[in-house]
Amino acid sequence: MNLLDRIRMELAQFSGAEQSVAQLVLQDPSAFQKMPVTELAARAGVSSPSVVRFCRTLGYEGLSDFKLKLAASLSEGVPFVHQSVHAGDTGEVLIQKVLDNAIHTLLTFRNTAPAKPIDKAARLICNAIAKNGRLIFYGVGNSGFVAQDAEHKFFRMGCSAHAYSDGHLQIMAASMMGKTDCLLIISNSGRSQDLLDATRIAREAGAATIAITASGSPLAEQVQVHIPADHGEFYEQYSPMVSRLLHLCIVDVLATQVALELGGAVQKKMARLKKNLIDTRYSK
Repeated sequence: MNLLDRIRMELAQFSGAEQSVAQLVLQDPSAFQKMPVTELAARAGVSSPSVVRFCRTLGYEGLSDFKLKLAASLSEGVPFVHQSVHAGDTGEVLIQKVLDNAIHTLLTFRNTAPAKPIDKAARLICNAIAKNGRLIFYGVGNSGFVAQDAEHKFFRMGCSAHAYSDGHLQIMAASMMGKTDCLLIISNSGRSQDLLDATRIAREAGAATIAITASGSPLAEQVQVHIPADHGEFYEQYSPMVSRLLHLCIVDVLATQVALELGGAVQKKMARLKKNLIDTRYSK
């Protein structure tokens, strides 16, 4: 649990003055850590000793000790407001904003994502592999690249893996799926009609179905396991690749968990494959 979460949970236990300081921290933690005690007290409408007392109630020696912990919590990825870009932003500013927004998305997912869907999805994939079934990955647009990455990751494990980004091929592939197969659909919005139709066909054929998509999307309602991939992208000024990055990381988590569950045999296979690639493709 990070420091801000702890403050939220213990808010009712503070005195009136301490609650005012706590609210000031929660409203803008970055600004709080930069202000002197006199300014903090003035903004919270309390005395300077009340600010120090708030810090000590939480178990810190004083304001400086509290600020050190607050800075550490912020660096660990406490959620912050999305930073919109503007026409006059310099390269230096854009580097900060674009990367901060991407890092925020990943850390928010790390801090809030439910583990159960990941566990369930890994079990469905392992079950398909155990039955010599196929792993099929669907994606459209940017998500198509993620589907190809997933195909690559699982192919390296020796699995029968295939990726499709064309709607026509997705419908045909779904029509040929069976009960031993597992379909993983990656979609930012989860609204593509081809993906929805292909998912329905695969599900009716008995294939296991997993979706990495936004909460509340039409696709999320159609599958056995939904891994929520929510993020705050804003498209009015630029189109970032935050969704692709988030989806790639989720696939990476899934692939790692499956590799661990499959055990030593697949790890030896992957080590041998890596050695052969190094021996044949790269100069020594």
